[in-house]
Amino acid sequence: MREPPGADIIILNSQQQVLLVLRDNKSSIPFPNTWALLGGYLEENETPEVAIRRELVEELEIELGEVNFFKSYFWQECDEHIFWTRLDLDISQIHLQEGQKLAYFNREELTQLEFASHYDQILLEFFEVLAVNV
Repeated sequence: MREPPGADIIILNSQQQVLLVLRDNKSSIPFPNTWALLGGYLEENETPEVAIRRELVEELEIELGEVNFFKSYFWQECDEHIFWTRLDLDISQIHLQEGQKLAYFNREELTQLEFASHYDQILLEFFEVLAVNV
């Protein structure tokens, strides 16, 4: 069964680290206890950008400023629309509404993590594109 389309965001801090969330360790959710980008499913008649802004309010209680579109992925099981922004967040001050915890990781540390879905592939491509465009 195909999942509904989703929108996710790569939040990059000034040290070129990406913010990830450790998903809840519940057998009732897909990919429990794995690392993921922040985001979620689009609601009916919602654009991907509106969805990612709503999800960040729901999950982190923050309003996003400027966001940049990165790429849409069309996987066999779902469609994912990926955005990115630069933002230095003090994660100790964020009250996480979903997931176990937030953490920043640099590019090298990403290879040591267990990811939900295709997030490892998305981040690898993002860092390759970022290296070319900086």
